[in-house]
Amino acid sequence: MANRRIAILLFLLCGLASAITSIAGKSYYEFLQVPKGASDEQIKRAYRKLALKYHPDKNQGNEEANKKFAEINNAYEVLSDNEKRNIYDRYGEEGLKQHAASGGRGGGGMNIQDIFSS
Repeated sequence: MANRRIAILLFLLCGLASAITSIAGKSYYEFLQVPKGASDEQIKRAYRKLALKYHPDKNQGNEEANKKFAEINNAYEVLSDNEKRNIYDRYGEEGLKQHAASGGRGGGGMNIQDIFSS
């Protein structure tokens, strides 16, 4: 019973974190200026264009450009990896953090479907 409550709470927190992220800041798709359903090729093309524009070598001493370059790289790292992209699309940045904290493994033995079983 306690495991079920923890699983429900975790599920709700992930959804809340995703909602807050989308309200509070830009999504990775917005950083790369592509729609959520963008193809791998569209993501790669957008990344290359923006990376060239904001690359530190072309913007020496420009902290804003350096910040954008880092955001673009972070967004591309997630959106170019199908597993990370699926997690991000479902659970937002918080889901990615939990995925990384678990060493890239699943939910630590907890099955989210257990929430819905009797």
